[in-house]
Amino acid sequence: MSRILSAVAWPYANGPRHIGHVAGFGVPSDVFSRYMRMAGHDVLMVSGTDEHGTPILVQAEKEGVSPQALADRYNRVIVEDLAQLGLSYDLFTRTTTRNHYAVVQEMFRTVHKNGYMVEQQTMGAISPSTGRTLPDRYIEGTCPICGYDGARGDQCDNCGNQLDAIDLINPKSRINGETPKFVESTHFFLDLPAFAQALEQWLSTRQGWRPNVLNFSLNLIDDMRPRAMTRDIDWGIPVPLPGWQENPNKRLYVWFDAVIGYLSASIEWARRTGDPEAWRGWWNDPEALSYYFMGKDNITFHSQIWPAELMGYDGRGSKGGEPGVYGNLQLPTEVVSSEYLNVAGEQFSTSRGVVILVRDMLSRYQPDALRYYLSVAGPETQDADFTWADFKRRTNDELVAGWGNLVNRTANMIHTNFGAIPEAGALQPVDEALRATTAAGFGTVGKLLGEHRNRAAIGEAMRVVQEANRYLSETEPWKLKTDRERLGTVLHTAAQAVADANTMLAPFLPFAAQKVHETLGGSGTFAPMPRIDEVEDLDDASRSYPIITGDYSATPRWASVPLVPGTSVDKPVPVFTKLDDAIVEEEIARAEQA
Repeated sequence: MSRILSAVAWPYANGPRHIGHVAGFGVPSDVFSRYMRMAGHDVLMVSGTDEHGTPILVQAEKEGVSPQALADRYNRVIVEDLAQLGLSYDLFTRTTTRNHYAVVQEMFRTVHKNGYMVEQQTMGAISPSTGRTLPDRYIEGTCPICGYDGARGDQCDNCGNQLDAIDLINPKSRINGETPKFVESTHFFLDLPAFAQALEQWLSTRQGWRPNVLNFSLNLIDDMRPRAMTRDIDWGIPVPLPGWQENPNKRLYVWFDAVIGYLSASIEWARRTGDPEAWRGWWNDPEALSYYFMGKDNITFHSQIWPAELMGYDGRGSKGGEPGVYGNLQLPTEVVSSEYLNVAGEQFSTSRGVVILVRDMLSRYQPDALRYYLSVAGPETQDADFTWADFKRRTNDELVAGWGNLVNRTANMIHTNFGAIPEAGALQPVDEALRATTAAGFGTVGKLLGEHRNRAAIGEAMRVVQEANRYLSETEPWKLKTDRERLGTVLHTAAQAVADANTMLAPFLPFAAQKVHETLGGSGTFAPMPRIDEVEDLDDASRSYPIITGDYSATPRWASVPLVPGTSVDKPVPVFTKLDDAIVEEEIARAEQA
């Protein structure tokens, strides 16, 4: 058994999230975490809402509320959506907790003490109309290196080079389109060049990473420059140094504090369990494994900035240094980045109405239908396109007619002919062949899940479903009513195949997995679900907020568990809901109206 940290990207709390977000960080991380628990590993899955930075201020101003009130509202919306999707977080928290503030400030002080936070003069962008600082990511223009029109103020996604907003040709604010004004200001910079050698050595040892992620990360080494870690803004975590902490207009960069959330969430989780030091098993142990899940636009922060922060805290850069109270913090085992999910050929854009919100999707369709689609057709290694026609087709042809039909007809024949799981008699070659197929599936599907190859994994699991359907077609149990022994053997074999396929599909389809378990007469929890708890801030009793957490100890084993003859099987009900052809036009009309 290994300790596995599932570090899941923090959704930004300036509005509800769309299905493109959960395609990148949500479903892939939950599939992986559920599988790893089933395989016997000790998983800690953490995340929360990212609540600092200029975009929160901009949206709060639009809505006429305070930044904290805006963050409170959307934190709750996002918590409800992700829990409804079945994402099995051990803790989903937020970055405005006092615990998070304390952890971030400890990280900054130690990195600074070790010499890796350097004070520099810089030219920062501000909005001429509001006087407010513009974050680099909210400035776009032409890349001065490759000429790409659409480069951001922090990097160019076309050539991968790190940029400063002032370097862009014809820079424009993404917030209101105005040309930013650049003014001189003093900030702390993370001395990335001091980690260049250590980062290159670390990246060169990474195995099994998706090639695009590793290549992109290695290319960043060539243009490594100090990166500003403070901002001229009044919404965020104070800079914990004399002369800075008292300044209401200087705050830590939102991306400095957001990635530290993985650590602070782990510490909060430990404190809430009653063992405040429990988090160290995932962070200080060199044998523990950590996987970071996100969309491709966040690779830089997870394969360069966050590792550099960890190295700076531990004193592993060129300037040396000593670890702080958190000890030696382990670097990521793997950065698992997905590409973009588009909709009908366009990138998601809330402002342009090109968006499918998670909560709207879940209000009309089963969560497993969305989870299945994002697993089998999502943006795993290349951009993918969501269409309502494909969503309807996959739901009806693959979930309803394929998997759901196998479950229902198997259970219905058992209920009608025996009322319970029958005994299996002598096996014929056709029976043994199906058993061999399902037995091999655990190794094949498990290996693919461990490698984050979810599309191939769910394809293999559905191949087991197809083989089981083919088995029923070949053995024709409906013609065996006069041969009770053979009928019992066939239906027992089919039911075992259903149970095995259900275990393989449980990481992808946890809601259906529970239903299938019960359909075959199972009792108790088969696929543990998250819950929402209302909690007090650990360090400020005047504040409360919702968290996602759960008890996942009842998770099933990643293995074939023999069915018990005599287990009662009731008349089944459909596991999945068939979608009417009309939903395609209805959803397209909704999008056009938006």
